[in-house]
Amino acid sequence: MTPTPPVRRLRPRLPRKVFSQVLLMQLAIAAGVAVLATGLFLAPLSKQLDQEAMHRALAIAQTTAQDPQIAEGVLTTAPTVNGPVQKEAERIRKATHAEYIVVMDGGGFRWSHTTPSEIGRHVSTSPKEALDGQEVMQIDNGTLGRSARGKVPLYDAQHRIIGAVSVGIAYDSVRARLLSTIPGLFAYAGGALAAGALAAWLISRRVQRQTRDLAFSDISALLSEREAMLHGIREGVVALDRGGRIRLLNDEARRLLGIGDEAVGRSPDEALGAGRTTDVLAGRVTGTDLLTVRGQRVLVANRMPTDDGGAVATLRDRTELEQLGRELDSTRGLIDALRAQDHEHANRMHTLLGLLELEMYEDAVEFVGEVVGDHRVTAEQVTEKIQDPLLAALLVGKATVAAERGVALWVSDRTWLPDRLIDPRGLVTVVGNLVDNALDAVAGTPHARVEVELCTEGRAIVLRVRDTGPGIPVAQRELVFTEGWSTKKPPTHGKRGIGLPLVRRLAERQGGSATVGEPEGGGAQFTVVLPEALTAPELEREPALTPAEEEAR
Repeated sequence: MTPTPPVRRLRPRLPRKVFSQVLLMQLAIAAGVAVLATGLFLAPLSKQLDQEAMHRALAIAQTTAQDPQIAEGVLTTAPTVNGPVQKEAERIRKATHAEYIVVMDGGGFRWSHTTPSEIGRHVSTSPKEALDGQEVMQIDNGTLGRSARGKVPLYDAQHRIIGAVSVGIAYDSVRARLLSTIPGLFAYAGGALAAGALAAWLISRRVQRQTRDLAFSDISALLSEREAMLHGIREGVVALDRGGRIRLLNDEARRLLGIGDEAVGRSPDEALGAGRTTDVLAGRVTGTDLLTVRGQRVLVANRMPTDDGGAVATLRDRTELEQLGRELDSTRGLIDALRAQDHEHANRMHTLLGLLELEMYEDAVEFVGEVVGDHRVTAEQVTEKIQDPLLAALLVGKATVAAERGVALWVSDRTWLPDRLIDPRGLVTVVGNLVDNALDAVAGTPHARVEVELCTEGRAIVLRVRDTGPGIPVAQRELVFTEGWSTKKPPTHGKRGIGLPLVRRLAERQGGSATVGEPEGGGAQFTVVLPEALTAPELEREPALTPAEEEAR
């Protein structure tokens, strides 16, 4: 026989969606609160009704005890069914709707009772407190069952205690009053539950929209994946809430910014202090691939707003790329300089060969001395004024290219640049583009001249490149920074109109500016301002003295 497969018991599965789970939980909470509130209301209500019944029983007992017929009957008659005490007590009982009224003498024997056979018998509960002159209220069990009782002493005309009066109100009547209020209570509780269910549904719908109807397990998985991704990527990530406070930092952001968990919950100004990095994170500086400096690190920052009013900023470390960029730019500058020097060297060798063939030996010696001396003076002047080797090499190479094209390239006497550049590659790009444009502008003009001036103002660098060319009309001074705009015919291998836009874009990324004007004497003057382009100096350095100044000193 084929074995019968085991019967699988189907267990009720809870809904997985956040909307359904939140709705069920809130409905359960609302129902529990309604039941708890009803119970908390019924408990004091029951005590209140008991108190009211006991006070009522006590008041009836006091009224009965003050009836002179009761006291006189106890003193003058015997305890019988048709006696005056029983008749008067029954009259009061029926008028007050009490369960029983028992009048007893000082010995505790009954003179009245709702059951005639009990008259003349001893009471079932101790009358000692009432016979001692005390008034008693209690819930107790007697021959008529559980009741709310009130006992008072019975006095004669001389105010002597001759007995006691006990009045009872059946407890079932109290309970009946309590039970009669329960339907109304449940009606109110049902209304509150319905209102709670509606509120729970509205809240659940809102939660559903905000969670995009995902299950709790899906949300948990997304959070786990987000944590793994944030702490695994090589970019720094900083998340800010709608109030501008930091709410998330991954490991790379902590390393790049030099801050820890104490920054969470604080604004960038409080966590980082004043500076360009703070302005970028806070959104006061906008743009893409913004260049910032934090300590000794050069960072590229991007900031993207989120739907909840906050923002997420990413940080890339460009410090490690600076060495590669420096080496690449040095190689390119060296190649350009070598090409120009090779061409110029060939021309000079031809000139020297001609002088030797003409047997003009003295002129040949003088020509060689002038060539070597000019080159040495140019290199020395550049390196004395510009301490950064990459930029100095660029200008030496550009001077050689300018000499080949018949243009005089000068470095202004006011130039001084320490070797503390944060972004030397960016500055090389700016200077190279401006010098190339200036060389193109003065090409073919008489007394062609290009002057480069690099000055520092605190941590800012101010670059000016002047030329003796035709200049730029006022109407076109903004157009020259538009990508693709050029007065020259584009070459077959590429396009023109990208150098000056690149210069302005690099300047603006660092929070600076690039403008063009007209210097004295005509031509064009490009001015680039780069704030925070230098690192903070550890020691103040004085500019190097020229040989003439050294001799004078």
